[in-house]
Amino acid sequence: MTSTVQKTMGKQYLVLLLVIVSAISCSKPIERPNIIFIMSDDHAYQAISAYDGSLNQTPNIDRLAEEGAIFNHGFVTNSICAPSRAVMLTGKHSFVNGKIDNHSKFNWNQDNVAKQLKNSGYQTALVGKIHIPGKPQGFDYYNILPGQGHYYNPDFIENGEKKRYEGYCTTITTDIALDWLQNKRKQDKPFFLIYNQKAPHRTWMPEAKYLDLNGDKIFTPPANFFDNYEGREAAVNHEMGIFEHMDLVYDLKMVDAEIDSKYAKWGKSLYNRLTEEQKVAWDAHYNPIIEDFKAKGYEGKELALWKYNRYMHDYLASIQSVDDGVGTMLDYLEENGLSENTIVVYTSDQGFYLGEHGWFDKRFMYEESFRTPLLMKYPREIEAGTVVDELVQNLDFASTFMDYANIEIPQDVQGESFRKVVSGESDDWRDAIYYTYYENPGEHNVPRHHGIRTDKYKLIHFYHPYDVWEMYDMEKDIAEMNNIYDDPAYADVQKQMHAKLEEVREKYGDSDELDQKFISQIKKK
Repeated sequence: MTSTVQKTMGKQYLVLLLVIVSAISCSKPIERPNIIFIMSDDHAYQAISAYDGSLNQTPNIDRLAEEGAIFNHGFVTNSICAPSRAVMLTGKHSFVNGKIDNHSKFNWNQDNVAKQLKNSGYQTALVGKIHIPGKPQGFDYYNILPGQGHYYNPDFIENGEKKRYEGYCTTITTDIALDWLQNKRKQDKPFFLIYNQKAPHRTWMPEAKYLDLNGDKIFTPPANFFDNYEGREAAVNHEMGIFEHMDLVYDLKMVDAEIDSKYAKWGKSLYNRLTEEQKVAWDAHYNPIIEDFKAKGYEGKELALWKYNRYMHDYLASIQSVDDGVGTMLDYLEENGLSENTIVVYTSDQGFYLGEHGWFDKRFMYEESFRTPLLMKYPREIEAGTVVDELVQNLDFASTFMDYANIEIPQDVQGESFRKVVSGESDDWRDAIYYTYYENPGEHNVPRHHGIRTDKYKLIHFYHPYDVWEMYDMEKDIAEMNNIYDDPAYADVQKQMHAKLEEVREKYGDSDELDQKFISQIKKK
């Protein structure tokens, strides 16, 4: 009896084992995710309705937050175009990857995330603005703007061949990215697509259909628009004021024989790039504005507010085409069964001032340019409606993408994967982030500085050509109007922040010696 039971149980066990083995052998392994990384240029988080909504509506970018995650504390390591992109590619700070400013050289021979993904079996493509000279490495296909590119009738360089496209750059960039997805990639391989928009970079030239987007709307400037920079010596000598430095012709499109300005020649050259048909739409919009401007004769505070409003109209209208492109891309993924297994990230190469402190542009470690929008969806791992409050940076993209692709992250990569943070599997994360800025002397006259930010405080050292310190309580003073560095009430905090700064600099390999080395390099140019 015992023998019969044992034989029966043995047969049952064998059958069960065969079923399990068969199931395992027949099941397909989980595919590695596709990755689409969308980076615009100078897109302020304030101008994404998922963050605010008081300035404009970006329904397609918002879909990423609704279907995935929104990051409330996404930051850059160096708030300027080319260095930010180099950090994203390499996962290393500017003082390590060598691209410290827009003018320094970049060594494409060094490792980058695209090379890692390509070597592991991904098909890779780079479309749009990269703003880093040299032939891109790590990509099976590239079709990029030379330098800053043009809003209208832009030139592109496709795998080394330069071509001109008639039309609007934002739409063309989206079309090229979609063409690669539909017609040029190998359908049996996971893909990594970097899809970078020029917009809404200066000079904010909207697509014709959006020229009248906001009609006669009057925008209310930020509360600190007329900032006098008391207690903030480093900010006093800036050259990015909307009132003082925003050019009537180049920036605000006042192309008229009776209006002259510092950069009028450049502004007129942008206008002359338009086709005759494009000029008809352009003139129909701007000529009445020009005539009204000449008739009113604005001066002083009225002129400052007029400039601010013209800036906001053009800037926000330029964003609308970017949002359209994101919607087109998301629709394509859904219609082709790719949405579930594709990571989609939307970010900007840095933030931007929309009148805060009276400014446009970026560069300072103050919040509006230091902080960048970051939204991300990946249905397999990220729950819809996730809100991430941890401190993440563009330094972390390379590590994160390699993590999702099941690639071992090289030891010299300085960023960290936030995969488990965004999926809610880990709360073990950094308590401070590090920032550097080097381009001085340079455009907009922003001093060289570095600093750290925690969830509560920010410490900045402006070390060239000044030697001044600033500290802010980010819970009480998010607008950074009150420099508390020498406030006795914050003496202990100051000491702790100095210790944390030295700890972080040592961690990443930065030093005063490197700062002086880079200062010497700039002086020689």
